This record gives sequence, structure tokens and C-alpha cells, in this order.
Amino acid sequence: MTQRSILVLDAGTTSTRAMLYAPDGTRIATAQAALTQYYPHPGWVEHDAEEIWRRSLACARRMVKRAGGADRIAAIGITNQRETVIAWDRHSAKPLHRAIVWQDRRTADQCDALREAGHEPMLARRTGLVVDPYFSATKMRWLLDHAPAVRDAGDRLCLGTVESWLVWKLTGGLHVTDASNASRTQLMALDEDGWNADLCALFGIPRAALPEIVDNAGAFGETRPDLLGAPVGICGLAGDQQAATIGQACLRPGDAKATLGTGAFILANMGEAMPASSHRLLGTLLYRIGSRRAYALEGSIFVAGSLMQWLRDRLGLIENVQDSAALARSVPDNGGIFMLPALVGLGAPHWKPQARGAIVGLTQGTTRAHIVRAALESLSHQIHDLADAFAADGAPWRVLRVDGGMSANDWIVQDMADMLSLPVDRPLDVETTALGAAMLAGVGAGLFGSLEEASAMASQAMRFTPAMGVTERAARLRGWRAVLAAHA
Repeated sequence: MTQRSILVLDAGTTSTRAMLYAPDGTRIATAQAALTQYYPHPGWVEHDAEEIWRRSLACARRMVKRAGGADRIAAIGITNQRETVIAWDRHSAKPLHRAIVWQDRRTADQCDALREAGHEPMLARRTGLVVDPYFSATKMRWLLDHAPAVRDAGDRLCLGTVESWLVWKLTGGLHVTDASNASRTQLMALDEDGWNADLCALFGIPRAALPEIVDNAGAFGETRPDLLGAPVGICGLAGDQQAATIGQACLRPGDAKATLGTGAFILANMGEAMPASSHRLLGTLLYRIGSRRAYALEGSIFVAGSLMQWLRDRLGLIENVQDSAALARSVPDNGGIFMLPALVGLGAPHWKPQARGAIVGLTQGTTRAHIVRAALESLSHQIHDLADAFAADGAPWRVLRVDGGMSANDWIVQDMADMLSLPVDRPLDVETTALGAAMLAGVGAGLFGSLEEASAMASQAMRFTPAMGVTERAARLRGWRAVLAAHA
């Protein structure tokens, strides 16, 4: 009898995808659809929740057809852009406002007020997170304060992140979130299992509107029969960065990965020890399965692949994102150009939501190749800042594992190895976010007895080793730090 496949929904920031995996980790097929980005005001980023649902379902149906029918699907795993908030009506299942995306900075003033009131130390201690518009709680509060349909919904109101929305729509009304996504809201204490009453009260979020927090693997519910042709069990849920960490098989304390997608997110497995950073890194729940939980230390860079899109769509400096590597190679160095890519503020370890981007060092000799190269180099510079912070927090990287769409760029991966003076490993299949969700779904459906057993699905890796001289590396870092000091 032919083995059944695992279906993964990967609802990202710029696109949503469905992927079909064999139990041995082979990716059989992929369907993808772009998501519309809305920018109603400077610093605001929104999505259409109905579009996320429609396009995710369409992609899922293509994969079910490819598998030969719903009875050929053993389980569904879902992974998602974290922190993005959706409000909907539990009776009509219709969104009450556009989704507020994780990149959105509209709650910066609210965060300033929380900080000035002295709440940040308590929030960092209990949730592992700093006070920043990035996280979900202030977005939920903004919707309650500024969206009349949300404010007036009363007991019809449902609040959740993207995986909650997809599970609700797939099942016809199951309101759950997984522990990894819940740990990013600032409404769950890291050492607790449910929503924390004091945190909900601080942000003014009604607990009745929030989903139930469940494990990352288990039998959560089944899809409506009419959607995919037959009921299929939803057995794995995780935020995209936790899923990628699992997909990279970072299952031992000290293992670290960097996902280079719309943003760049570095997680280091900290085992069962609840992390506490003294260098403005984040503590987060990596996964919770039954009585077992693992934590991670995280650094978040808000702009990575989206910087390449900006160079293409807003400045017209490249025709295709793939052009960036060839342009970077076409010049021997950055020509004295440094870029601060603070298009939506700066993330870890700086946490400056009001910072704005800058390009410095322009001369008559500057070409578009120098600017594109400086843009690529800015990612390595930011990751170097994070490497210093991780090391200072007692979690130095031995090897960095990279994944995500931007990691297909050999030039940037080599530049990261050079600037970090560390080996950087890239798996042959860089879609590790979806793979992690497949591993969790496999555990939840009983195909594997543990994540360690499921890690056999992970692919082999190619290693990039440092090749840059000490003098060149030091000069690059001096230039970067000067830009940070002047503009951030």
C-alpha cells in the first residue's frame, strides 16, 4: 500500500503555500499564491484575512488533488507568519478588520507608554519579550480601540493569529492556537500553559475572545468534509520560526538556525531552561508536546528579503531578486557604501522602532552595484550584531544553519560565514519551515514517536566556510558601527 503524505500549509508574509511531503521528508509538490500587501499609512502593514484563507485553501486543494485525494493525506501541519493579528466574528466567520501584520509599527506610542509606566522589566521576565509593536497584544488593543466592528462585536469577537484563523476556517469553528504562537503575543507567561490573567488585564484583552492554547503536535481537529473532499486531521501547529528550527533539526541545546525570509530570524535551542537575556534578545517557547517543552533564545531582524523587494519594486535597482548576487560580485567591494535597512525600524538587539533607513558614503563613483552589495552586506552586519548578543548571553554559535528563500543566494551565505568567522550550513532543501510543520504533524498523527525520530526527514546540508581576512572584516564592522551610531 502506498504511504500517505503529509500536507503542510505555510501562510507566510508575502505568499501562502501548500506543500506535500512523503514521510521520509521528500517534498513531493508545492503550490504557492502571492498575498497582497497593504500600506495604508507609513509604518502600517496589513493583509486581507479572507485572501489568506481563500488562497491557502486553493493551494491545499491543488496538493490534495496531486496526492490522489484526501484519503491519501495522513495529516495536516500548519505554520504561519507569527504575531500577525486577525479579528473575526464567531457567528459569521468574517473578518472584522484587515489583519495587522507583524511588521506593523502603529502601536509604537502605546509601547512607549508601557515602557514609561515601568512595565517592560515585568513583561521581559514573564514573557521573554521586550516592549515593541512587533508583538500581538498591542495590535489586539489597537483593534479594540480603533476598529468599531471589533469594539462592538462583544461575545461574538474572536482574536487570533494566522494559524488560529486557518484552523477556524478549516474546521468550521475550532478556536485554538499552539503554544509557540501564543508565546509571541505577550499574553502568555513562558512558564505557564494558558493565558495569564494579569497580562490580559494589562493590555485590556478579553480572554473570552482568545483561542485555547494547545500543544504543537496532537490530534486537534478535522477539516470540514466539503473543503478537501473528506475530513483530514490537523496534527501539527507552529509559528514559522519555531517550525524552521525544528525543520533544521536544532533539537539539542546550542543548535542555532537563521531563517532568511521577509525578515531574518535567528533561534538557538536552550533546552528546558527558560531563557533570560541581558542583551535584548527574546525568550520564546520552541515547542510544547505533552509534558515536554523546549525554549529558544531569539533575535529578530525585520528587513531581509523585503529589502531586495524594495530595491526592485520601489527603487528599480534590480529587475529580479536573483540579480542581486551577480551585481554584488561585479564590484570588488562596497565602494565605501553602507546601508542601514531600517525600513520598519530596527529589531534585535537594538529595538529602535522609530529608526529610519539610510545609505551613506555616496560619491560620483557609486554605482547601483555598490548600493545592492551594501544592501546584502547589511544583513551580515545585523547577524554579526546578533552573534555578539547571543555569545554575551551564554549561547555562542558553533555553526549557523540557514534556510529560507534568501539563503538560496550563495553570495550572501558566504558573506555571512566571512563576517561571522563561522561555518554556515545550508540544507539542500531550504524550505525547512514547512518541513518542521510536517515533522510536527507526523508526530501528532503517530507516524513518529518523537521529534528526534521525525528529524530523519531533514535534508543534508552544504557548508560555507569563512574566507575573509581579519583586516577586511574589521573595516566592514567599523563602517557599519559608524552608521548605526549616526542614524540609529
